[in-house]
Amino acid sequence: MELIDVGVNLTNKSLLKDLDGVITRARDAGVRQMVVTGTSIEESRQAVDLCNQYPDRLVSTCGVHPHHASDWNENSFDELKSIAQHDCVRAIGETGLDFNRNYSPHPSQEIAFQQQMELAVTLKMPLFCHQRDAHKRFVEMLREYRDDIGRLVVHCFTDTREALIDCLDLDCYIGITGWICDERRGLELQKLVRLIPEDRLLLETDAPYLLPRNLDPKPSGRINEPAYLPHILENVAYHRNQSPEQLARQTLQNSRNFFGL
Repeated sequence: MELIDVGVNLTNKSLLKDLDGVITRARDAGVRQMVVTGTSIEESRQAVDLCNQYPDRLVSTCGVHPHHASDWNENSFDELKSIAQHDCVRAIGETGLDFNRNYSPHPSQEIAFQQQMELAVTLKMPLFCHQRDAHKRFVEMLREYRDDIGRLVVHCFTDTREALIDCLDLDCYIGITGWICDERRGLELQKLVRLIPEDRLLLETDAPYLLPRNLDPKPSGRINEPAYLPHILENVAYHRNQSPEQLARQTLQNSRNFFGL
């Protein structure tokens, strides 16, 4: 089976310190390509550098995560626009709203989100979105631009049935992580994942975060990495009553369609 991990924080130091090993283990596990997530201006630039080192394995996004929205300024739009000119950059984001940890004030998050949606429209690029505890406002803002944005993914979906239906009504792709492997927090997602149309489902690790709790044996450092994507695939397939092989073929095609791979 071949897979694409559509969300990897490969600029994180816990993965960078063994980058060759992470890439090799992913390849050996059947993960053909990975999408490196850009979460700030600087990390978006780093993501491009990584893609240049591994052009056959990596592509990236470029964006400012809501946690870093306070850093957004009058130059950020043009800086991201410049980064997005690189061939390896396939989407704008990670952008959106996070009212859970509130590392940036809500008004700052909304400004950064709005301008990154405008950038996606300007460049005719897909949008890679994050939303946590902000669904109502997230959907309100998204509806203003949705008709002008071609492809959009709500990555690492962990929300309610109502939120999922809202996102599907807006024709969003849905990214599923190892959250579904959590016997405590993932129970609702295990039920909801079967509602996602087969052509709107994407798989991701969000490494190094969200190590699947039912992974056995667990790595000594408890660090998630793309090599564990097949484990997530198996869990998603189980809860959708699909074969892993069928789901792998479908999500591979979905990933290629979304990111133009």
